[in-house]
Amino acid sequence: MEVTVIGAGLAGCEAAYRIAESGHKVALIDCKPVAFSPAHKNGGFAELVCSNSLKSDEYGTAGGLLKSELRALGSLLISVAEKVRVPAGGALAVDRDLFSKLVTERIAKHPNIEVSCGTVDDYSDDELTVISTGPLTVGGLNASLARRLGTSLGFYDAAAPVIDAASIDTTKCFVASRYGKGGGDYLNCPLDKDGYYAFVKALGAAERAKQHEFDKREIFEGCMPVEIMAERGEDTLRFGPLRPVGFIDPATGKRPFAVVQLRAENAEKTMYNIVGFQTNLKFAAQREVFGMIPALKNAEFLRYGVMHRNTYIDSPRELDCFSRLRNFPKTFIAGQICGVEGYVESMASGLVAGINAVRTLEDKPLVLLPETTVIGSLYRYITAPNADFQPMNANFGILPPLSENIRDKAKRKAAYCERSIRDLAEFQKTNDLI
Repeated sequence: MEVTVIGAGLAGCEAAYRIAESGHKVALIDCKPVAFSPAHKNGGFAELVCSNSLKSDEYGTAGGLLKSELRALGSLLISVAEKVRVPAGGALAVDRDLFSKLVTERIAKHPNIEVSCGTVDDYSDDELTVISTGPLTVGGLNASLARRLGTSLGFYDAAAPVIDAASIDTTKCFVASRYGKGGGDYLNCPLDKDGYYAFVKALGAAERAKQHEFDKREIFEGCMPVEIMAERGEDTLRFGPLRPVGFIDPATGKRPFAVVQLRAENAEKTMYNIVGFQTNLKFAAQREVFGMIPALKNAEFLRYGVMHRNTYIDSPRELDCFSRLRNFPKTFIAGQICGVEGYVESMASGLVAGINAVRTLEDKPLVLLPETTVIGSLYRYITAPNADFQPMNANFGILPPLSENIRDKAKRKAAYCERSIRDLAEFQKTNDLI
């Protein structure tokens, strides 16, 4: 076989199919049905373990744009999803059992793919390999990767929400660093006494996401959810991540009662995360409760806070922009283990790994999609230097700014989409990507 693909989830199936369709032989190895991760239930490939929704398919959304890019690149899984879609408004939702069944059939019947079942404890650095085993890898593969990378892969994904900078009410916050140290690296959102205590009360009453047993173990070690901190006392947050010491609010000339800090998520400062707000609140609760912060009343969430088990590598340090391990260039990493968050993002990473594995076999230059595409920007994000790296999903905040300032939100998002599709089409022609 010319390429080994380990893991037949969304990313692995996408990678294996792309390589096989290009005329190359693939050995696809999956643990099921010999072994199951704690999240998986059926023996088929490309199992959707949480929701049956692949999120928005509407023009003018980041999710819709990502799907358009995948269609243009010949994604197997998006084409199957469209065949088994179920009514879901503007979202692309599927019959998950039928989706898995059809993907499994397409993969298993492909003449260039040889499927085998079992766990994988190690692999050869001298052979082209795509590792796409997901956030709950079984067997000894994680330990094998950790030996190569010199670091543990046992992470818990504890990410604070990320906000679109354009949706922040800058009249309700001020730029400063604590005690004036630094270059004004934070946006600071003051809360008065009544606002603070109302916020703490709402945090305590907000609905939390249900945790699986495999999420509960050690989940709070070293990374306390903001709602758990609030339960420890109504002033706990005011002496923790919301402490106001070292700040003077220019609007009042006084120290605020409490301060919520926003830190830039990227160099362009188009995205900000809420500092110290790791959370297990449901997404709707995050919108409601965090919207009580005056500067975030109309905030657009690019990524909600999450707290669950999600094994992934330190991609900014370990992965190059072509989806390869920097120190092991014959090993490609795809799926959530490489630091992308979400079903369709995992598909995209598998497609990127498949495209570049083929180009490696055919002695062609490897490719990175344009930064104006969601896929290209995702790869730039997960491989850019980042001391506090967390997985990222598709959103407009990771795209480079438009050449013109478009104030209308719908028109601005449409412009992002038009630019991406135009640039991707030109890139495909130039690089012989059908």
